[in-house]
This record gives sequence, structure tokens and C-alpha cells, in this order.
Amino acid sequence: MKVLITTAEAVPFAKVGGMADVIGSLPKSLRQLGIDARVILPGYGFIEHMRYGISHMFSFEFPHRNGTSDVHVYTCLYDGVPYYFVQVWPYFGQDGTVYTDWNWDVPRFVLFNQIVPAVAWELQQRIDWFPNVVHVNDWHTALIPFLIADSRWKQEWSEVATALTIHNIAYQGDHVGGFLWEAGIPGRNHDTLAYHGLSDNILGIGVAYSDMINTVSPRYAIEITYPYAGFELAGMIRDRSNDLMGILNGLDTDLWNPATDKKIVSNYDLSNFQSERIANKRHLQSYARLPIHDDVPLIGMVTRLARQKGLDIALPALRQLLSDTEAQFIILGTGEPDLEHQAWQLSRDFPWKAQAYLQFDATLAQLIYAGSDIFMMPSHFEPCGMGQMIAMRYGSLPLVRETGGLADTVANYDNDDGTTGTGFVFAWEEVDAVLGTMRWAVDTYYNQPKAWLQMQKNGMQLDFSWESSAHQYVEMYRRALQKHNKEPIKL
Repeated sequence: MKVLITTAEAVPFAKVGGMADVIGSLPKSLRQLGIDARVILPGYGFIEHMRYGISHMFSFEFPHRNGTSDVHVYTCLYDGVPYYFVQVWPYFGQDGTVYTDWNWDVPRFVLFNQIVPAVAWELQQRIDWFPNVVHVNDWHTALIPFLIADSRWKQEWSEVATALTIHNIAYQGDHVGGFLWEAGIPGRNHDTLAYHGLSDNILGIGVAYSDMINTVSPRYAIEITYPYAGFELAGMIRDRSNDLMGILNGLDTDLWNPATDKKIVSNYDLSNFQSERIANKRHLQSYARLPIHDDVPLIGMVTRLARQKGLDIALPALRQLLSDTEAQFIILGTGEPDLEHQAWQLSRDFPWKAQAYLQFDATLAQLIYAGSDIFMMPSHFEPCGMGQMIAMRYGSLPLVRETGGLADTVANYDNDDGTTGTGFVFAWEEVDAVLGTMRWAVDTYYNQPKAWLQMQKNGMQLDFSWESSAHQYVEMYRRALQKHNKEPIKL
């Protein structure tokens, strides 16, 4: 089976969110299962061609409504996976960031959607490779299933199935009818789109026209069928429930491995973490200029500072906890200015207990996973989340809200000997719920050391590798092909 994965992000070339981590790991696992998976993404100007051995593959002229553009396709082999990078001036090739202004991002990604089928056709002519399945991700590439359906009269596209992965349904590419008209996109006359009034919603178009759909955790697949999580698309998702799967993201366990991680000061595994892990905590405390205390719980966060991540309820709770409890706190991330200011102010008000790093720092992130005792992810919604899985693998106990992938991956402490727990879970989206759960975690740290140790062992033993998830993606591709060949898509 040949699968072309289309995306706006992929580690290590271009990363903003968790989608990049998925696309950076999934294709490698698929190829180990015998799937000829390849990835196509925009050739952003900041991608380092020399560093990754990226070379020019071919160029061609692409006619579109606003003229004819020269498309340049570059390629490299990374971790055994072929990657294709599309450059087309002025849309992609000189950009310094993945995303820019909304009024520019929409037309540039719409054009990318139009170009992808043309690149696939060129690959067929030049290297005799053509996909059986096109796998699109989030709104940035969700127009492709419609474009393929609109080309079904062409022999090469008539048997190509499509699958859509929704990484975060909050970002939909909505109200873009003018952009689509300007780009020459044909009218979308699908019954479901018309009924729900979503013909100008790119992610909605993907939901309507894809043969199969999945989200990045089983719980999130249920949540997005309700308006509180699925927003305007909840009704459409319910209509497609028979074609919807929830597949938990995996981790690249070669990359996220405390036994071999070169970014931490002391490597360890399940057999020796009780003696070796503490050196990372001491180093993290020293780096953050906090008092070095082995017996004081250190709370860590690596996050985007956004309301979605629960910072609006976590930061007030942390302020109260630090004012009356012996604990330490380190946060790393960037985001909304008001939340950045609150995090900075917290570190200024409690300089002997808290430190805020308002930046991106991959090495510091690893140190927080390896050195913290508690890892906070109090998200209002979380499609999957990887931080909690990395934290458990590194022996830090996650404190999370019961939502999405957090609910699927973190088992709540049994308040006994820790036999069934891997962390601490709360449900209510309130400051008091966060504060109460933090107090519970801190009390357990101080007074139930054996239970704490058992939960660390429980978390470190969990298998979050891509093997199981990759098998489920293969099953989704098979179902997409089966459905496509039996049920022609309505236009």
C-alpha cells in the first residue's frame, strides 16, 4: 500500500504543535509494517537543506486561477522516510515561520492543497509512484479530499482513497468562502455541508469528503461529537460516526528515552531510577536558581501558554499553593501575552520557589521531564497530548484534567498503595479543582513515598510506542480503500 501523508508540519523540519511530532514518527512506523508511506509539506524558507541533505528533485509549471506558478519540489530521505518539500514563490520558500497572518495563510495553504495532487501526478510520471491513499492532517490540507473527489473522472484518481486526521478541531479554516472562490475552487455541493451551512469551512469540507476520519485519542473522538468540543462541526462528526476512529498518538521511544537521552545529566531506566534520577532534579533546581532540596516536590510545565492549556485556572492555583506550601515550580513556554505576564509575575513574587522561562528550549524541556516530580497539564481540552506520556516515561507523575487523551493515558491515583495509579486527575474546570488536586499530589509526595514510587514504576512501564497506533492507522487506510471502492463520494 502506498500512502502520501500531507501536512503543514513535520519534525524535525517544521514544528509548531503536536501534529509535527506525529508526522515525524508515524511514517517510520508505517514503513516498518510494510506501508510505503511518504510525506509532502511546504518547503518553508527556514528549513535547512544542507543539514538534512535536501536536494532539488524536479520543477514544473502549475496553472491556477491567478496565473501560472513555477513549482519546485525538493526531497530527502530521513529515518528511511521519503519527504517532499514544495516551494512556490511567493507562497512558500522564503518564509521564516510556519504560520503567518490569517489573510495570507489561507490562500497559501489553499494553493498547497491544489498543488499536492499535481505533485503526485508528477511523481507517477517521473518515478512511477502514485498513492493508494492520501492522508491529510487538520485544516491546512483538508481541502485535498474534495479536490480528489472532484477529479474522480480521471482514471488515476478514481481509486485513490482519502483519510483525515483531526489533531485539533478548534482550528478549522472557517469562513473562507471568498478565499476559495478567489483560488478557483469549485462549488461544494455535498448534502451534509449544505445542511450544516459549512461549505466555506475547510476542515468541514475534509470531514464531508474524506473516506475515513480519525482523531488522536479515543476519548477525543467521542468529545468532538458534542458542541462543547466539536464546535460547529459536532453535527457533521456525528453524521460520520461510523467512519470515525480514535487512535492514540504514540511516542518516538528512541528519542524520548531517559536511558539514552543526551540532554539530561544523568541517564536512568526502571532498574536504577531511584538512585540516578535525583541528579536531574538537582541540576534543574540549580539551573533555575532555586534552592536544591531533594525532599521538596518540584512541579514542572512545558506548554503553550494559552487558555486551552488551562493556564487561566492553573496559575492562580499555583499562586495560592506557593504562598502556603513548601513546593517549587518551573514553567517553560510562550503564548498569550497576559498569561506570559502572569507566569513571569509568579516567578517575581516567589523567586525562591518559582521560575518562568518564556521561550522555546528543547534541552530545558528534557530537563523538566527528567527533573520534575509532578508534571502539570490542566487543559480545558486536549486532543491527545504528549507531555503527559513523556513525563511518565521519565518518571514524573502527571497532574491532568480528565479530558481527551489525558483521560485515555493517565490513571488516577487510587489513594492507597499506588497499584493502579500513574498520576492525579481532576474534572472540574475551576481554580479550586486544580488547587485541591495539587494539594493532594503534594501531600502524597510527602506522606506516601511508597505509593509515589509505585506510581513512577507504573508510568515508566507503560508502552507508548507507535507500534500499536501504526497498526490502527493501517486498518484505517484499509477501511478507507474498502469504503471508497464501494461508495462513490457525493459532490
